[in-house]
Amino acid sequence: MIHINRPPKSRNPQSLNPINSLQNPSFSQSRMPSFLSKSFLRLPPKSLLFPMSTVAAAKSRLRGVVFDMDGTLTVPVIDFAAMYKAVLGDVEYKRIKAENPSGIDILHHIESWSPEKQQEAYKIIADFEKQGLDRLQIMPGAAELCGFLDAKKIRRGLITRNVKDAVDLFHQRFGMMFSPALSREFRPYKPSPAPLLHICSTWDVQPNEVMMVGDSLKDDVACGKNAGALTCLLDEKGRYGSQDFANLDLTPDFKVSSLIEVHSLLKSNFDLTP
Repeated sequence: MIHINRPPKSRNPQSLNPINSLQNPSFSQSRMPSFLSKSFLRLPPKSLLFPMSTVAAAKSRLRGVVFDMDGTLTVPVIDFAAMYKAVLGDVEYKRIKAENPSGIDILHHIESWSPEKQQEAYKIIADFEKQGLDRLQIMPGAAELCGFLDAKKIRRGLITRNVKDAVDLFHQRFGMMFSPALSREFRPYKPSPAPLLHICSTWDVQPNEVMMVGDSLKDDVACGKNAGALTCLLDEKGRYGSQDFANLDLTPDFKVSSLIEVHSLLKSNFDLTP
């Protein structure tokens, strides 16, 4: 069942209108497009919440899609909670988790540590990541989505907070190449917009012609929003809701539960002319 944000007619939050497009979001209920029957969720930013009209919206042009890797292109296999506990210790982990209910940014946290302590922390993180590489699996729908983008001549990029070795193994094992493919050796890493802006510059496209797809609200959606790109949150297990968006003041443009839905979303909502 689809859920869609609608603009309030009054203070009653149940009284909301449907949103259709980033460029011209207004449309008549009598002309509600067929894509609303799809299972993906369109979540417009607050600035787009205004009354509907009868004006039909033109499709926005999309020239590139940038993906997160772990948990987006690959099945999540790293036990992040166990990794954070190993780095921080149980007591510190519980304290930081309580202060950051939306998630712990372990890389940012250890940047303030001494070089010796950082080295030890990075070694623990690398051990967990290596275990993840041994069990690396492609996400269902990833190969088909990449094939669709290639057929449409839509560029594909990758941004991950994992290491370059993991990206290289991903390319080799699954035969899908992303370019540019930026790992955490590129600084600053997500949620900074820098890696996404670098990819846009390399492609010679505007950020608003690119979509960032990832499974992390605080990293992937934040990166895309800060860069001025479109954003799509992959939420396989329904972890995120309106309260999470409010807590971080981040609302993705789209929310899906699978990469297969991204395929449908792109065809229904965008001009994919190269």
